[in-house]
Amino acid sequence: QVQLVESGGGLVQPGGSLRLSCAAAGSIFRIYVMGWYRQAPGKQRELVADITRGGSINYAESAKGRFTISRDNAKNTVFLQMNSLKPEDTAVYYCKQEILRTGGISTREYWGQGTQVTVSS
Repeated sequence: QVQLVESGGGLVQPGGSLRLSCAAAGSIFRIYVMGWYRQAPGKQRELVADITRGGSINYAESAKGRFTISRDNAKNTVFLQMNSLKPEDTAVYYCKQEILRTGGISTREYWGQGTQVTVSS
């Protein structure tokens, strides 16, 4: 079984920063794409950023210049550094990882439990 555990969410003031982490545990052989999504109340879940094993990165337009995604393959962990936070960044942030399990023949996508990010004064 593979599980993703997220941490780092919380309440911050506009302009503040948070660093989200998502660590995968289990019988993992290789992780391909790691990404962060968010979902605000009444809104669809949207991609914030993702990163391939080779380091190719995609950002949502709203995240460009403020957020930085990175990964530590040795620790099966993806990070999202969030700076200059705005109230519109308020959402539940979900981690997703595309993982090939040990002995597996195809990848599966796994989701974290979600972590609340609230930006408010």
